[in-house]
Amino acid sequence: MPPAELITMGRVSVDLYPDQVGVALEDVETFGKYLGGSPTNVAVAAARYGRRTAVITRTGDDPFGRYIHRALRDYGVDDRHVSAVPGLPTPLAFCEIFPPDDFPLYFYRVPKAPDLEIQPDELDLTAIRSARVFWATVTGLSEEPSRSATLAALAARARAEFTVLDLDYRPMFWSAPEEARQWVLAALGDVSVAVGNLDECEVAVGEREPHAAARALLDLGVELAIVKQGPKGVLAATRSRSVEVPPVEVEVVNGLGAGDAFGGALCHGLLAGWDIERTVRFANTAGAIVASRLACAPAMPTAAEVEGLMEGIRP
Repeated sequence: MPPAELITMGRVSVDLYPDQVGVALEDVETFGKYLGGSPTNVAVAAARYGRRTAVITRTGDDPFGRYIHRALRDYGVDDRHVSAVPGLPTPLAFCEIFPPDDFPLYFYRVPKAPDLEIQPDELDLTAIRSARVFWATVTGLSEEPSRSATLAALAARARAEFTVLDLDYRPMFWSAPEEARQWVLAALGDVSVAVGNLDECEVAVGEREPHAAARALLDLGVELAIVKQGPKGVLAATRSRSVEVPPVEVEVVNGLGAGDAFGGALCHGLLAGWDIERTVRFANTAGAIVASRLACAPAMPTAAEVEGLMEGIRP
């Protein structure tokens, strides 16, 4: 197969989402089964735009692990860098859906998630260096050996263009925000693009005000800082320019996949060579479309759907 344009690295799961919206998890009767995990969904989203994508992750040696391989291939994502960890189950993630803004997540990643067992000496550094976009996450820094593997992958990129760190802070994976900040700062030295919401930026650099957070990331050497502000839209900043893009209004069904759709569309725009404003508008619109749908991976839009909504045509 030809080299991947985008390689993502980190969390994977099987998402079990309730078919009943607005119902507490204990009362849900049926679930849909979907491919999940933020960096995995980013690869799926970019593949929807025709991009050659691959994922570096690990699963259990079990039926859910086999499902992940099949789902990746079905979505057009290269699974050659996905391996099994004997003795550890493939993670599951459940959610509750209370639109428009309450979507509790429950991660089943015990005794340890296989995606935290990515080994530094098993990385294909040639593939990582050759990808035009490499996407890693803060969750990958939360435990060893994944932490060392993530840092090794970023170091191999040496802050090459489009080396992305998703600030992706999940409190349940860390003992304290200060621990996460320590490793985020260590990783940012090899990163050219940082993406996060206000909470994640505050953990990463101690700044919650959007422009201050962007400046702090740029001062650490990042070339493009993207700060997602929820209902206030998105700020994207370089050292010479900043743009703010307003939110796209949709009827929210499930907001959990919006960030992953944003990430995949962002990668597509970077690969296409678009300017910052067009890239962020496209990514913001893609995220809104997925927020208006129930699932994550199968809800990722096509370019035509995104462009249609940008032109005022609801998909």
